[in-house]
Amino acid sequence: MALNNGGPSPWGNPRPGGPWGSPPPTPPGGGSRGPGPDLDDLIRQAQDAVRRVIPSGGGVAGGRGLAILGLIVVALWAASGFYRVQPDEEGVVLRFGAFNRTAAPGLNYHIPWPVERVETPRVTTENLVFIGFRSGDTAPARAPLGRDVVEESLMLTGDENIIDIDFVVRWRIRDAGDFLFNTRNPESTLKSAAESMMREVIGRTPIQPALTEARGQIEDQVRAGTQAIMDQYRAGIAITQVQLQKVDPPAAVIEAFRDVQRAAADRERQRNEAEAYRNDIIPRARGEAERMIQEAQGFRDSQEVRARGEAQRFTSVLNAYSSAPDITRRRIYLETMEDVLRRNPKVIVDDQLQGLVPFLNLGDPARQGQRPAAAAAAPVLNSTRPPAGAAR
Repeated sequence: MALNNGGPSPWGNPRPGGPWGSPPPTPPGGGSRGPGPDLDDLIRQAQDAVRRVIPSGGGVAGGRGLAILGLIVVALWAASGFYRVQPDEEGVVLRFGAFNRTAAPGLNYHIPWPVERVETPRVTTENLVFIGFRSGDTAPARAPLGRDVVEESLMLTGDENIIDIDFVVRWRIRDAGDFLFNTRNPESTLKSAAESMMREVIGRTPIQPALTEARGQIEDQVRAGTQAIMDQYRAGIAITQVQLQKVDPPAAVIEAFRDVQRAAADRERQRNEAEAYRNDIIPRARGEAERMIQEAQGFRDSQEVRARGEAQRFTSVLNAYSSAPDITRRRIYLETMEDVLRRNPKVIVDDQLQGLVPFLNLGDPARQGQRPAAAAAAPVLNSTRPPAGAAR
């Protein structure tokens, strides 16, 4: 069924074949008359397909076939609304292009296209944003091996030094609706916010703490500040961690800074050794001083008690002497002689012997055992005989 049947075109063109001129001649043996399929052939194939679906006979039978075909088309269209949300995804249903609702993981249904459509972003996957370097490998252990981006990594510290910082921001989708529709490019926005916050934190931090003990504090401050910015934008992003991969001085002066760090480490080590020595010697000296004080107090107390005892003894002797002077003098004399003889060795001399006079030690056996054996057995040469009645 040719269009216009080769007659005059509706645009007033008397040439056969319409305003585009005459059609090319049909090649021998039939077939298509051009490089593409003929419109008549396409229409004829569509009519044949409809005749195969709708039984011939016209009238009621034809109308019933059209109804069955319509029901099949409607059923297929309605069945196209079923969709599945994976466990690591969240379904976001759009109605005429606007956000309508979210869907939980599992089998769900929405009004088929063109009324509604579904986006299924992954909300549990942890994503990485590299700042200061680029790496094709997402593993954090190998990330610092990538290409360094100097315009992102060089920052100015609080004491006006330059520092080279590479870090990674770990994030995931917290609200799929906000993530898809509130920002045009959430990942780029997150990268810009994290870099800006890092520059702000480093601008308040001196270079020495940034290189050593303040790394954890810097990570926490950058994470909290970037999260606040993304919440203000309602980007639907949750930042789980900020990791500093490299914190170094610029390459031109890195060796000098390392020498300074080694000197600081030596200073800290020597300080710790001095603290340990002080903590050891000071308690020991305090203990020794306390011991000496206690000994002195003990000696003072003993001397005071002894002096009081001696005074009381003297007072009692004085009272006894006042009552009986003769008896008291004799008792004092006997006690004194007893004490003197107890502390000194006793020697008895036999006046009947001539020449050699042996000693007979009658002292304390314990004190006798302490004397040297040669002294105990030493003889005394008496060249003269003592007179009778000599003191023994």
